[in-house]
Amino acid sequence: MKNYLKDTALLNYREQSIVNLIDSQNWNNLNEFDKIGAIYDYVQNVILLGYNKYDNLTATQVIADGLGQCNTKATLLMALLRAVSIPCRLHGTKVTKVFQRSLMSKFMAKLAPPLIVHTWAEVYYNGEWLSLEGVITDKAYISGVQKLFPKCKGKFFDYAIAVKDFGNLQIDWKGENTTVQQQAVVEDLGVFDTPDEFYSEYKQTYRGLKKFTYENIGRKIMTKKVAKIRQGKIKNSTKIRE
Repeated sequence: MKNYLKDTALLNYREQSIVNLIDSQNWNNLNEFDKIGAIYDYVQNVILLGYNKYDNLTATQVIADGLGQCNTKATLLMALLRAVSIPCRLHGTKVTKVFQRSLMSKFMAKLAPPLIVHTWAEVYYNGEWLSLEGVITDKAYISGVQKLFPKCKGKFFDYAIAVKDFGNLQIDWKGENTTVQQQAVVEDLGVFDTPDEFYSEYKQTYRGLKKFTYENIGRKIMTKKVAKIRQGKIKNSTKIRE
């Protein structure tokens, strides 16, 4: 289990800001189940869904951004779990871009590669590895999307959500797998001890102008739209995107 507890350049949990955060939250005084739950809730709902400039940010950089998407939230979640002696690892995949289409402008949708690198943290709990992918979307954002689609109870595949049953989301820590985007997975890349190892092998396929446009324009537009949905500033819809 030592490999699943070590700090790295990205999992920089020995930095003073993370040490102070853990002390202020009293996470080390909790039992194992509650440690996972409290850290999960912090990454899910304090670090809001949004789109960072890069995937390979350090845990402290994600905290400084105050927002995160799948890959950056996975890094932060892993760093905080390891900091309180909870073993964890990274699961790498590729997902179709289609499930985020309504957050993208038409221009960005054309620029985006068909497949996007997607990761989530897995925690070792009660003798098994459990997916913590449901941490990606904060509950305020989920509530905003549910208000857009009040009649949707089955499959949902849009707005950065890809699930079998939108009326019965599995995004809360209950000692079981959580998921919110796994239905968009089209290629499994396996498990990795650290995000550092993963990003040394896999990167997004944006290049040149496409990369510049996403990092400086596209991700900001997506983050703003997420915020508007969270704040209830987008009109209701009866159309279910599948």
